[in-house]
Amino acid sequence: MPHTNAPYIVGIGGTQRAGSTSELALRYCLSAAKAAGARVDMIAGAALELPLYDPSVAHRPPAALRLIQAMRRADGIIIATPSYHGGMSGMIKNALDYTEDMREDARSYFDGRAVGCIVCANGAQALGTALVGLRSVIHALRGWPTPYAAAINSNEKPFVDGRPARPEVAKALETVAAQVVQFSSLAIAWSDPRERDGEPRLVVSR
Repeated sequence: MPHTNAPYIVGIGGTQRAGSTSELALRYCLSAAKAAGARVDMIAGAALELPLYDPSVAHRPPAALRLIQAMRRADGIIIATPSYHGGMSGMIKNALDYTEDMREDARSYFDGRAVGCIVCANGAQALGTALVGLRSVIHALRGWPTPYAAAINSNEKPFVDGRPARPEVAKALETVAAQVVQFSSLAIAWSDPRERDGEPRLVVSR
């Protein structure tokens, strides 16, 4: 891939159900990131139906390889998950477990990457607990969760025809997108351009 200063943002999320609230939220958030000048990629729904991560198995199916390669290239990441019983879905957690294949990378796991969080749930309590859990996992993966996260109550029918039904829903997702793009752009500005086509690492002194 030729060098570019436009950040590459990867969206991960959704459920097995096409058109779920979390998938629609991720799509809109990525469209806002693209409008802000980012290159975007989305891995969602059926593309995340992966075998349970097993570090003892070397073989990776094509869907897992695509996920890992996208996360390696990413300058920023946006994760959208439904809340299942107070936590992120098993499908999303399993996808994030595949970052273990990035352990020995120059930028291991999500190191140096801004990570935006979107949680969708049928109720305020589930939104809060799932968001805390998602941010904890991102911290463990050395990522930088953006200060703002979008918490969307699915009971309030937040989307109509694939678009946010109310201004506050759109604003929340646009804020997540803006922060991921802005922070990713700053990281690119401070990185060594000679390493941008490989596995970039931040320059801490010049």
